[in-house]
Amino acid sequence: MIPRQDNEETPLLQQPEQPMAPKTPLPWDQFWIILVLHFSHPLVFKTLAPFTPQLIRDIGVTNGVEQQVGYYVSFLHLSYHVPQTLAVLYWSRLSDHIGRKPVILTASFAIATTMLSFGLSRTFLGLLVSRVICGAFNGENGVIKSMMMDMTDATNLPKAYGYIPLPLMLAGIVGSLTGGSLSRPADRFPEIFGQSELLKTYPYLLPCAVPALCASFVCVVMYFCLKESVSTRAPLWEMIKQWFLQHSYAKRSALSSNALISSGEENSEEDPSKSLSLSAALTPKVLTIAANSGAVTFFIIAIDKLQPLFYATPIEFGGVSLDPPRIGVILATAGFADGIFQLLLYARLHDRFGARAIYMVGLGSGIPVIFLFPVINVLARAYGMNFAVWLAIGVQRALIIILDMCIPSIGLFIRAAAPNRASIGVTNGIVQFVNGVARIIAPACAMVFSYSMQEGRDAWLAYYFFMALAFLTIGTSMVLPRDPSL
Repeated sequence: MIPRQDNEETPLLQQPEQPMAPKTPLPWDQFWIILVLHFSHPLVFKTLAPFTPQLIRDIGVTNGVEQQVGYYVSFLHLSYHVPQTLAVLYWSRLSDHIGRKPVILTASFAIATTMLSFGLSRTFLGLLVSRVICGAFNGENGVIKSMMMDMTDATNLPKAYGYIPLPLMLAGIVGSLTGGSLSRPADRFPEIFGQSELLKTYPYLLPCAVPALCASFVCVVMYFCLKESVSTRAPLWEMIKQWFLQHSYAKRSALSSNALISSGEENSEEDPSKSLSLSAALTPKVLTIAANSGAVTFFIIAIDKLQPLFYATPIEFGGVSLDPPRIGVILATAGFADGIFQLLLYARLHDRFGARAIYMVGLGSGIPVIFLFPVINVLARAYGMNFAVWLAIGVQRALIIILDMCIPSIGLFIRAAAPNRASIGVTNGIVQFVNGVARIIAPACAMVFSYSMQEGRDAWLAYYFFMALAFLTIGTSMVLPRDPSL
């Protein structure tokens, strides 16, 4: 046996392997509050969805014209998302300065009060004002993500994202049962609520009170248990005084004021402990991640809105003629499977393959998802709703679970794209603003399916459109770095 020789060539030939960095445990003393917040926010939408069409009919705004119900429901949907999208950047930027906790407390208080006012409204204007105020003051979506990024690092953030679908799944179950079962309680449960004049006058107050009480509980829990994650926060009153001083000084000497502001921005960019201004935070890397996040959000929401419409459309018009109970079972089962899959497997898949590989595979799964829509319809036309059709639906739902893994993957890129740790809030605000625009526009894509099903139209038009969206999203992803930290 030849003995090993150590000379000057040895380090070049036999480089020692770099040890893997140990994973930081999740801070469960604070992280459980993040999970509760992820339950409280979607609970509102899941609760409102089952009874909003009937509420529109009851208040008489459509004058009995059934075809107008959908328009008013969509208008209520936009009345929340438009002001929220316009305000999310402001709230995220503010959270970098005064802290995440005050902003999230404000959002939870807005949810609690506006949900009660929504349940007490008897006119469409009252419903509209409630949703507009809720959207304008509810900036917690991006801020919660910023706080989760504050309390984690690169080693445990993937695991944290793996837990997020669990509260979302629970909110979907609880919200759907609450909105569907507790609306018009005096009619549904006369032996319990039949004597309540309040619930007879306001038949939708009880389901609205559930998310309102949940948000109030969250406020109390946050006030006493949640620790602020921003160490460089400034008192709000000091920020207001500084703002007024800067503007009054600008009136006396615009030139010198601009120089001071410019100097202050340069200093903040040099100091990693200070949050950057909006213009300074719009780096090419942030813009790249924001474009990818907006594109994948747009694509996933467009597919989500198309599915129930496709299921409910008659077979002869391109769907599969499923009734609401079956559609509900499919969506509920898929939501449960999605939550369990990400909870158990996402962190492990990330450790093995990385965020970009998962993201690209997820986007790739969107192509067969679109192809399966006409395949399912062709099978239903030929054989009826037999085993082959249900198998195809199951395969499509499994592929959508893979597609949904793009959301936590792009979240890892968002955290790494922040110019410094103190600017995570404004970075999330930029991304959430782009995502908000996508959420506003994407539901309209389902109308392409209805348009293509009209007589004389190309039935494949909708699928050409969605395929173009898929390739556009994949093309946008080509500029992502291989590693989120690069």
